[in-house]
Amino acid sequence: MDNELIKQCTAEAQKWLSPAFDAETQAEVKAMLDAEDKTALIDAFYQNLEFGTGGLRGIMGAGTNRMNKYIVGMATQGFANYVNKAFAGKKDISVVVGHDCRNNSRLFAETVADIFSANGIKAYLFESLRPTPEISFAIRQLGAQAGVNITASHNPREYNGYKAYWDDGAQVLAPHDTGIIDEVNKVTIDQVKFTPNNDLIQIIGGEMDIDYLNAVHEALVDQEVINRQKDLCIVYSPLHGTGRVIIPAALRTWGFQNINVVKEQMVIDGNFPTVVSPNPENSEAMTLGMQLGTKLNADLVLASDPDADRLAVVCRDPKGEWCILNGNQTALMLSYYIIENKKKLGQLKGNEFMVKTIVTTETIAEIAKRNNVEIRDVYTGFKWIAREIKLSEGVKKYIGGGEESFGYLPFDKVRDKDSPASICLLCEIAAWAKDNGMTLYDLLMKIYLDYGFAYQNAISVTKPGKSGADEIKQMMEDFRKTPPTSLGGSPVVCVKDYKTLKQVCDGKESDIDMPATSNVLQWFTADGTKISVRPSGTEPKIKFYVEVKGEMECPKCYPSATADAKAKVDAIKKDLGL
Repeated sequence: MDNELIKQCTAEAQKWLSPAFDAETQAEVKAMLDAEDKTALIDAFYQNLEFGTGGLRGIMGAGTNRMNKYIVGMATQGFANYVNKAFAGKKDISVVVGHDCRNNSRLFAETVADIFSANGIKAYLFESLRPTPEISFAIRQLGAQAGVNITASHNPREYNGYKAYWDDGAQVLAPHDTGIIDEVNKVTIDQVKFTPNNDLIQIIGGEMDIDYLNAVHEALVDQEVINRQKDLCIVYSPLHGTGRVIIPAALRTWGFQNINVVKEQMVIDGNFPTVVSPNPENSEAMTLGMQLGTKLNADLVLASDPDADRLAVVCRDPKGEWCILNGNQTALMLSYYIIENKKKLGQLKGNEFMVKTIVTTETIAEIAKRNNVEIRDVYTGFKWIAREIKLSEGVKKYIGGGEESFGYLPFDKVRDKDSPASICLLCEIAAWAKDNGMTLYDLLMKIYLDYGFAYQNAISVTKPGKSGADEIKQMMEDFRKTPPTSLGGSPVVCVKDYKTLKQVCDGKESDIDMPATSNVLQWFTADGTKISVRPSGTEPKIKFYVEVKGEMECPKCYPSATADAKAKVDAIKKDLGL
């Protein structure tokens, strides 16, 4: 074990034995210092938590690399300092503060509101847990200058997080992200103003819920379809989180009348007792929903993650068995329906655009292009989609955008992933499909037949702790030094490096037009395969996103096309040493 690193971490940890920290925290730190094995000490103190694609996120506990009220306090003091500088001279600066269902989320949210108020900034604090998209909406609705949402989204139960938002309701981008970090890094614990100015804290709730629900209704495409299929049998689960009240209410305002909830998962609980992990990407999280769906003979089963920005969809295959859609398929279906049906209803005026991330399926781009809708590619992280909406505000009309990780935004009143609006729209799509004698599964097959079959596979390699971070860094360096020349039996014809913003395609080097650099590599092969690799911004993982194209000549050909594609993905994984 690195003695210099232990020495550095010990020095950091000893600072946490001062009276500025409570007795419980001091005891936790002392136990780490006294332990013979210094692994826990190193993991807790080897770095400060940094803003990634999702903000500040980490395991809860004592330490500079952990989520606790002191790290939250120093982050908020730095954020407050930055906000006061950025809006110097403005009267009545305000922020919105929200939180999810996780353990300590309310404590952290109240701590955030206290510190902003102590710095002369009005804090609109939600009365209780609320969906992430409603926090984004409230910032815009109240004309606030910034916002904070305490959430770790879909991470395991031991995590919590801190999402920083700017005045457009989107997560913070450059130059504000680095500006905030610079201010946070200057803060010492004794500088944090923990004592609130209660006159500057305003509790908000019900009225904002109504405004938000009215806004969500703007994502609706065809009311007549819902009116005809208002008895569509819907099963919904909030996975113990923030969607529990808002999403059933949103579905009712759209006109759906047969809404059934998974009662065991309507209970607010940061320990998520009914699931291994509250992540809609994990099929086991949908087990109770599918059981209820079977009992009720439901048309579809839906869930939102704990902060209700991501969603999961389960529909029936031709055998009547439940089929869980992946994030690419969900985004594909939403994008297809928005374009096709807005076009049929004469709602497309020619100035619309859609946005997807660079790792999301290229079939969305194909649908947009064939229907003369502009498509834009952005980095992973919904703040980049929000940036495109802001850049075109008042000039071009945003009609939808999403990413493969189960996040979509079908309207522009929110600037983050929005599962309430997306779930409502998916139920409208299911109603439209039923109106046309199809299931959601049938509709997916139709999209593949019309626009081409593609199969996606996301591979996450977890490398925890300091050693893991070093290993991930080395993997990216090795891929840059010696990129693959062939993947899955097809030659690599294009390499894109978003860290240098250079690409080499068919032997020719050129620049990549993006607003910033990012630690992402992409390889494209002659047969249309796309592979993207990047370290996660919020978890100790390196992620690989594989999309392969295939032949599918009929709906019944889907299983064989999928099997062929999976075999190709296995060959690609072998080529990459995974």
